[in-house]
Amino acid sequence: MPPRRAVTGRSQEPRQRYVEELRLLRAEKGDSLRQLGDALGWDWSLFGKMESGHTLGGPEVAQALDQYYGTAGLLLTLWELAAGDPTQFRERYRRYMTLESEALSVWHYGVSTVHGLLQTPSYAQELLSAGGLDGEELTRQVEARVRRRAALDGDGTPRFRTILSEAVLRTPLQDAAEWQKQLELLLDLGERPNIMIQVVRHRVGLHALSNTDTTFLRLPDGRTAAWVETGYSGELVEETAAAERLQLSYDLVRDLALSPVESRKFIRQMLEEASCEPST
Repeated sequence: MPPRRAVTGRSQEPRQRYVEELRLLRAEKGDSLRQLGDALGWDWSLFGKMESGHTLGGPEVAQALDQYYGTAGLLLTLWELAAGDPTQFRERYRRYMTLESEALSVWHYGVSTVHGLLQTPSYAQELLSAGGLDGEELTRQVEARVRRRAALDGDGTPRFRTILSEAVLRTPLQDAAEWQKQLELLLDLGERPNIMIQVVRHRVGLHALSNTDTTFLRLPDGRTAAWVETGYSGELVEETAAAERLQLSYDLVRDLALSPVESRKFIRQMLEEASCEPST
């Protein structure tokens, strides 16, 4: 049976459909980008980037446009669909991103970097740039990564635990002020009841996950999937026995970690040291 064609003839890909609606509504209104910016109080260039697909903007922008065009929540709905669309991520991550959005809990061990759900925009940009992204693709991937944190907000959010190697906290960004913001974000997020952050000190020596960045997803059907990653490749482990072996390794590492309270003290110590270091 051939796939159903859209009755309107417009794209069924969420991000592209959002872009098409933005262009159509402004054309029907007869506004220039500058007139739209003046009417809503945002720089007109933001709307140009939204209509070219370079950025989605924020939900508050979509809400303001709904009010201006009288579209009763249409644009906000399209924004939510575009923001949650796994095709916005690079292809190798899409299956994982779909499972992450369904997970009841997320457990992570970080060898050298902060988990994507806990990254500031500057951290995400520097990390993705170091991995070879640039230009519009870098902008899109940073936005997509930062939007993922919404999964940890509100009621019914998954429980999230991250165990960070001390190396993560001793590998700063090039901009000292932005590094301090990242450490402050970790402290702020660690106060939430659904987020637990722990640290494994260098002094514990080698352990079961010394070179393995791993994330575990507990899914609604009771299964656990694991994502194992290096800077250049990643593997989604859905076979039960293999995921359980990784989970045992994670449990052993958790036994070596500082308590959440002691981990918080250590992160604050790193922040104080970063604040005292002279900028170059």
